[in-house]
Amino acid sequence: MTLSRRDLLRLGLGAGAFLAVGGGAGRASGRGLREIQEADLIHHTIPSSGERIPAIGIGMRNYRTEWIEEEGRYRRTIEAFHEMGGRVLDTAPSYGDSESHLGRILEELGVREDMFIATKVDRRGREAGVERMEASLDRIGTDYVDLMQVHNLRGWETQLETLRDWKEEGRVRYLGITTSSDRQYDQMARIMEREELDFIQVDYSLGDRSAADRILPMAREREIATLINLPFGRGELFEAVEGEPLPDWAGEIDADTWAQVFLKYVISHPAVTVAIPGTTEPGHARDNVGAMMGRLPDPPMRRKIEETYDAL
Repeated sequence: MTLSRRDLLRLGLGAGAFLAVGGGAGRASGRGLREIQEADLIHHTIPSSGERIPAIGIGMRNYRTEWIEEEGRYRRTIEAFHEMGGRVLDTAPSYGDSESHLGRILEELGVREDMFIATKVDRRGREAGVERMEASLDRIGTDYVDLMQVHNLRGWETQLETLRDWKEEGRVRYLGITTSSDRQYDQMARIMEREELDFIQVDYSLGDRSAADRILPMAREREIATLINLPFGRGELFEAVEGEPLPDWAGEIDADTWAQVFLKYVISHPAVTVAIPGTTEPGHARDNVGAMMGRLPDPPMRRKIEETYDAL
């Protein structure tokens, strides 16, 4: 029996897993299943270090006790994501008790060292910022995070100074700034011009391309990595394609679902490092990871995707 790529995704496997179970035994020799899987995913490079990370992560804004519908669902989502080679998890102290859920899940699964953990600081004063970050590390259950970001630019000048100290001490590996508001793009651009940043985080999707006008090209020019929040918009992308069949051209970029089309569009932008869709379902996590397999749209295909969406 021959399994298609879609079959592998449905079963929670990927191309690398297929190699491990007989699709290419010689290549699989000496490597664990997760290592094989991750190696087959699309990775992008963090310019400030040269480190390569998988191009799709999980935004954890909705990992809150008051929103949970089923016990263990958050854990199963992260577990499925990890098993398929996913690494990047983005949270914040303002996301309810998301950091606490993340800490518990990392401990239960024993996968802290596999994951790239990003969180944020959202205070203006130095002491308040330090207290906020210390509390984040305690909730996550770690003595460092991979990326600490100044949330919505709040107190950015003070907090970046603290973050540089923390980076020297090994308490953060990378530092950055975030916004999800176009109104802050002018300020973000000014900060990008004057500060040395490892990352910025902005919203960018097929339905909201404004970051591509100035911010993303500037990040590429200044060699700053990018996290992309809201790659599905705020639900309007799926509303727009509801009932619409997947176009035939989706096969040309190895996309099996609309979600994969949307994500492949985002991560094919030359300035995008990682897209972080909000994901609280194991099936959605597997589907999203599938967007890191196979081909990405080239510029003509990106225009075709835009034209298709705009015509809906």
